[in-house]
Amino acid sequence: MLRPSIFGENLFDDWFDFPDFSDFDRTEKKLYGKNASRLMKTDVHEQDDHYEVDIDLPGFKKEELKLELNDGYLTVSAAKGLDKDESKKGKLIRQERYAGAMQRSFYIGEDITEEDIKASFKHGVLTLDIPKKEKEKVPEKKHILIEG
Repeated sequence: MLRPSIFGENLFDDWFDFPDFSDFDRTEKKLYGKNASRLMKTDVHEQDDHYEVDIDLPGFKKEELKLELNDGYLTVSAAKGLDKDESKKGKLIRQERYAGAMQRSFYIGEDITEEDIKASFKHGVLTLDIPKKEKEKVPEKKHILIEG
């Protein structure tokens, strides 16, 4: 019978940290360790007049998020400090929560301004509505016929 474990998926990999040759880019991220690649998962949905972007940011508060628009790039940043609760007694056996920061950038075009983007944060999901801007049409060249 399998029992739940506080040690994760594979106890021996956590203790001995055996190398995993199937994934050569195992750089540890400060915020969530080896699981950082699973964070800031993003879905982009195209509507008729706008794009809807959903970004998973579990465990963050609205105050810990920052959105910046610079040269057509929208950067979503999230920074988190680890709560040091001194009232908890006992020896810490395993710690998987970290303090740190992460960010992700998306090119949305240079015609979009900060006022155009609508953002909401609910239940750990940041939702962005980014309008589609029509590019200015270049006037067509009209030719004049020469008679004779």
